[in-house]
Amino acid sequence: MNSRPYVVAIDVGATKFEAALVDGDGTLGERHRVETAGATTATGLADRLVDVARSACADGGRDVAMAGVGSAGPFRVAGRTIAPVNLPLWDGFDIHNCLAEGLGLDVVVAGDAQALALGEGWLGAARGHENYLAMVVSTGIGGGLVVDGRLLRGALGNAGHLGHVVVEPDGRPCGCGGRGCVEAEASGTALRAITGADPRSASVRLRRRTGTLVGRAVASVVATLDVPLALVAGGVALGFGEDFFDAAQLELSARARLSFARDARIIPAGLGDSGPLLGAAALAYNTMKET
Repeated sequence: MNSRPYVVAIDVGATKFEAALVDGDGTLGERHRVETAGATTATGLADRLVDVARSACADGGRDVAMAGVGSAGPFRVAGRTIAPVNLPLWDGFDIHNCLAEGLGLDVVVAGDAQALALGEGWLGAARGHENYLAMVVSTGIGGGLVVDGRLLRGALGNAGHLGHVVVEPDGRPCGCGGRGCVEAEASGTALRAITGADPRSASVRLRRRTGTLVGRAVASVVATLDVPLALVAGGVALGFGEDFFDAAQLELSARARLSFARDARIIPAGLGDSGPLLGAAALAYNTMKET
């Protein structure tokens, strides 16, 4: 794979943008990062995104074949226009054209957790698996689904947006307009609102409740799509560690009782904090392979 060209991988999150060159073996170049805080216009935010991506492209004088982008969602138009709940300045932002024009490259865009799912299948904890889901439990909660070896995209590019599986029917209001979504109950934003404190200081009880709610959401997906493996990444899940994952597995095992679902596992994603960028690179390489 090391004969494959370089791609620029771009991670578009609620609190930061990050970019790096990646080669065909999955080796990351220097990581360039910019915070989103303080931006007051959609154009100003877009300028930060293009600047950080250009900085990555300039590393080492490499020829860059394509840009792969994992972005916060949801999408309004698949692969092009986003309306991130946690980036309200970009309500209907054409991220594809912004980067294609700003970088002069072919660009492919998917949800951040969709890209992560591809990265985990390429280099992470899902290697050798054809059916699995990936979740990011962080500022928000997203997901990606690989079924029969293929990433599910959906009509508008939002397949796997698992943050809005309802886990508490009469629960907290969610930014999507509903109530009791797992994002409204178990994301970093929700935990900060519930406790008034940094989620990193959460009690064991709250860490386990967070894992339980994520396990409950995963159980619904396992039963619906026959995917026996769930990989979970993100600062909340990985930061909560064993308390989170033990509670999540207990809830998944208690809820997923059909014969094909009862052995389903929920485990930490394997790529750590490199997952979003390696996922974006995997998205680019998959796209080049298919065209």
